[in-house]
Order: sequence, then structure tokens, then C-alpha cells
Amino acid sequence: MYARFFKRPLDFFCALAAIVCLSPLLAALTVLGAVKMKGNPFFTQLRPGKNEKIFKLIKFRSMTCEKDAEGNLLPDEKRLTKYGKLLRSTSLDELPELFNILKGDMSVIGPRPLVPQYLPYYTEEEKHRHDVRPGLSGLAQINGRNSLNWEDRFAYDLKYVKNISFMLDVSIVLKTLLKVVKRSDIQVRGTTKMMDFDKYRISQGMKKC
Repeated sequence: MYARFFKRPLDFFCALAAIVCLSPLLAALTVLGAVKMKGNPFFTQLRPGKNEKIFKLIKFRSMTCEKDAEGNLLPDEKRLTKYGKLLRSTSLDELPELFNILKGDMSVIGPRPLVPQYLPYYTEEEKHRHDVRPGLSGLAQINGRNSLNWEDRFAYDLKYVKNISFMLDVSIVLKTLLKVVKRSDIQVRGTTKMMDFDKYRISQGMKKC
């Protein structure tokens, strides 16, 4: 009942309220990001949403667009600025996703949206993480976040999909806020050697579906 009739309207209301309340911070980060990144303060990337429908996710930009002599982007660790590290360690880079929630691409709580290149490497069971809208935070994020291995991460995603409830969402929101304040379980991408999921599955001998 909750997942079918109430979750989406509640997402819309919460996202709208958050955007209004955080508008001074959003405006300040937009201006600061434009200065620090010397241009567009926003980063957009295609992600699969509910039923694997592709949408454009928006974040605050945390890396420059510096390229080598051949025109290729430099490695993440060389493009990630101190300002970008601060954004990621505080999760402030995720705030523009409130507009994705408002639009209906995402939910406040759900499995985190990953990149489309991972789609061919999911097992049939893991594909069910796309039965619901992806979330700003989720069950995996409060149980280890990026410190989890891929199997455990997807296990938490599937557990959430099978047990969606209002109280579970409230619990995840409160625990997420606590982790953000404490900055716990955060591994900043570009500073750690985390293997991408597709490369991980290929290393296991799995081929594209």
C-alpha cells in the first residue's frame, strides 16, 4: 500500500520542502562551484532508473575537465580538487539529486543508481534492484556504503526492494543523516582503488548478458 500509493507523493513533498529550505545553500554551492570549477558547477550522467529506464542524474561537479596532450581526461585522482573532496566527504555533491526526486526519476530512499555500463553484468536476481526508483540513500548506504563488496551491496538493495515500508524509509533517513554528520563509511571516489562492477564481474569470468 505504502510503496504503491504513498511513497511517490511523499518523495515529491520531501524533495520540494528540502529544496526550499536548502535554497540558500544550493545557491551558494552553485556560485562557489562555478568559481572553483571555472565554469559549469553541475555534473550530469546517465543512470538507469526504475525498470532500467535511463535518466540524467545531476550532481555538483567535484572534478575538473583537465585533459592530457592527446585530449583524454586525466585520471580521477588528478582531476579531483580539494573542494571536490570536501563536497564528496560531506555528501553535498548529492544535493542537486533533489531535483531528480522532484521530477520522479528518483526516490528519497532506494537502491543507489549506478552507471548503465553495469547493466549487462547483473544476475537475474540482482536486476530486481531496478523494480523500484533509485534513491538518494538506501539500505546499503547505512550498512557500509562503498566499503561493502558488490554482492553484499546488492543483497541490501534486494532486501529493501522486498521489504519497502514507511518505517523502514524513516529509519534509513535518520541513519543516513547520522552518518553524514559523522562522515562515516565514506570512501571518496578518486582517492581509493575501488574496482568498477563490470570489471569485477569480468575478473570473475562473467560475460555480458
